[in-house]
Amino acid sequence: MAVVAAAQKNREMFAIKKSYSIENGYPARRRSLVDDARFETLVVKQTKQTVLDEARLRSNDSGLTEEEVFLQNALSEHPESENYPQTAILVLRLREGMNSLGRILKTVEKFNGSVCHLETRPNKNEGGQLDALIKIEMSRVNLLQILKSLRQTSVLEHCTLIGDDNITSKTPWFPRHASELDNCNHLMTKYEPDLDMNHPGFADKEYRQRRKEIAEIAFSFKYGDPIPHIEYTATEIKTWNSVFNTVQDLMQKHACAEYRRVFKKLVDEGIFAPNKIPQLQEMSDFMCRNTGFTLRPAAGLLTARDFLASLAFRIFQSTQYVRHVNSPYHTPEPDCIHELLGHMPLLADPSFAQFSQEIGLASLGASDKEIEKLSTVYWFTVEFGLCKENGAVKAYGAGLLSAYGELLHALSEKPELRPFEPAVTAVQPYQDQEYQPIYYVAESFDDMKDKFRRWVSTMSRPFEVRLNAYTGRVEVLDSVDKLESLVHQLNTEVLHLSNALYRLKPPSLE
Repeated sequence: MAVVAAAQKNREMFAIKKSYSIENGYPARRRSLVDDARFETLVVKQTKQTVLDEARLRSNDSGLTEEEVFLQNALSEHPESENYPQTAILVLRLREGMNSLGRILKTVEKFNGSVCHLETRPNKNEGGQLDALIKIEMSRVNLLQILKSLRQTSVLEHCTLIGDDNITSKTPWFPRHASELDNCNHLMTKYEPDLDMNHPGFADKEYRQRRKEIAEIAFSFKYGDPIPHIEYTATEIKTWNSVFNTVQDLMQKHACAEYRRVFKKLVDEGIFAPNKIPQLQEMSDFMCRNTGFTLRPAAGLLTARDFLASLAFRIFQSTQYVRHVNSPYHTPEPDCIHELLGHMPLLADPSFAQFSQEIGLASLGASDKEIEKLSTVYWFTVEFGLCKENGAVKAYGAGLLSAYGELLHALSEKPELRPFEPAVTAVQPYQDQEYQPIYYVAESFDDMKDKFRRWVSTMSRPFEVRLNAYTGRVEVLDSVDKLESLVHQLNTEVLHLSNALYRLKPPSLE
């Protein structure tokens, strides 16, 4: 499957390869993950169309498909291997059912190919149509030719080239190991204080220089490196102190129990203190001990796809710079105060950490439109979520717990509170310039996870993924062997559970 592997590698031509800035059209005032996802979708769509148009122009073939473009690129990289025998898997939708299959097999024979495996099944949606999976072996150059030939035949509805792991050449690239997050650090904007006059630090040259230095530290970070230590200034600690004391005063009344419990633990262990900004490494170690989540430094707001992908590995990408001292209670972009006080206490709670990871896993290989929906769910839960607790409504969203103005607004009579339903929440318009007019309330973290899982099962992604805790790799569950291995692991866990329950039984009286 070397040619398919090459095609999968070339998928990355459609991935975002650079940071976006104000100069290439990204509105500086739009800073939310949701709008970033929408902008990312637009840019990827435009880039994809440009690549396809250029390839069609070079080939003088207006019908050239994405699969054919990928294969052409693979052949152009290694022209000497065009006659090497390769194995490929094609999924075909046949308009005329079994009557079409004979013509397809003759086409394979015409291009000197051999059929290694063949499966058919009735199509679920279209009456009379048939889906066929054909594993064929032929030369690289003939594989490209047969795709062109199949495209032109009248008996075929469509043809999809897939790899051994059930990933098509159209599926967006996604990391399979935490080390590959080194390739997931693209920023949606360079909303730096020296680029936008509305930024609180625009006129502060010292602050602007400080931000650049800390951003460079994040850009140079690689998987396996210790998180760099930042020596915070007296001004930065003063800013932290103002926000920390405010959050500490308000959380007892307005924050959920899980947040309050972890916050107290952080104070007891000396990680949270009024006059000291926690280092990411000590916070990462604390989270790892409690839920397995760890941190890696980020230079700013990442693309939605990159940020969500990191959650799949229980890794949170966090900034290390501090908001400007003149605006301690609001920041137009994420900063370490927002990350530390807003996100990290709950990422050290097992139930919430699992929910966050499941959002990340759902994002791997998802379409651009589904990334937008996942980002919106993230926005109304992890960032601005509310939950019920003993009949009262409490905050758990990081955007609320690190911004007291919106926290008080969310728990007042002014906004509309709706029950959390992922299918509805995922398409809800949001507000990033003013306070939210609508918030979603979860019955509990467990109820939120259950509803989210049911909704994710309806997504279009044709495969399921899981993180293997032993190897640290994301596995695509697409074969009987992989499922049997998972079942064996689950059987072991069930055995441990059964033994534990047995030992908890009171001794019988004889």
